Amino acid sequence: MAFSRLATVAVGAVTLAAMAMPASAHGIWFAQRARQLALIYGVGADDLDAVKRLPLVKSVTGYDADWAPVTTSLRAAGIIPVVDSDEPVAAVAAIMDYGYWSKTPDGEWHNKGRDEVPTATLAEHNFKYAVYLSQVPTKPVPLFEGHMLQVVPVDGIPQKMGEPMKVRVFYKGKPIAGATVMQDYVNDPDEAAPAKTAADGTATIKLRNQGINVLMAIYVGQTADKRVDHEEYRASLSFVLPHAPE
Repeated sequence: MAFSRLATVAVGAVTLAAMAMPASAHGIWFAQRARQLALIYGVGADDLDAVKRLPLVKSVTGYDADWAPVTTSLRAAGIIPVVDSDEPVAAVAAIMDYGYWSKTPDGEWHNKGRDEVPTATLAEHNFKYAVYLSQVPTKPVPLFEGHMLQVVPVDGIPQKMGEPMKVRVFYKGKPIAGATVMQDYVNDPDEAAPAKTAADGTATIKLRNQGINVLMAIYVGQTADKRVDHEEYRASLSFVLPHAPE
C-alpha cells in the first residue's frame, strides 16, 4: 500500500502551566458536538478543558476525499475548540506536544523535565495525535507529516458494530511492533487486554459502537533527551458508523 506525506499548517504553541494530573493518561480525538466537529482532550468520559490546551496544538490539517489539503483551523467556541474549514473535509488531523512531565515521589506530576525535578521517579515527554475520518476513505489513508505515531485502516472500515477491523500502526513512518491498540478509548479506557501490533505493525480489533469509534494507539519510544526517561506517543483514529434511518 502506497502512502504519501502531506504538509501541515502550524497554529502555534506556547508552554502550558503545570497541572497535577498524569500527562500520559490522556489523549486527543475529534468528535461531533452539536453538529460541529470538536477536538476533545481527555480519557474515557472525562472530557477536559481542550480550549485551555489549544496553545499546545502544533498543527491542525484538513483534507478532501483525494487527500488534497483543505484550509482548516481550530476556533474556541465556548468550552470547546471546533474545526473551521473553507469547504467540507473528508479528514482532519491534529498534533499536540504536551511537553515535559515529571512525577515526584509524592505522586504529583510537574510540567518540567528531570533536569528541573532531580527527585523524579519518572520523567517523560508526551505527544498526542488525532485523525478523524468523516467518511469511508475511497483511497488509502496517507501518513501525515509530523505524526510520529499514526493508526491507519488496512482494508477499509467495516460499517457494522462487532465486525473486525485491521489497522496498521506507524512510528516515525515505519510499521511498529508492540504498540498498544485500544478499541474503545471513550467507553472502555481501562480495557483489560488491548491488542498489540505484530511485526508488520498490524492489529485487529472489533468495532465496538454503531456510532462514534475512537481507537487509540500507544507507544513508548526511546530518546537521547536526558531530561526524560522516554517519549510517550498516543494517536487516535476516530470515525462514525451510521445508524439505521429514523
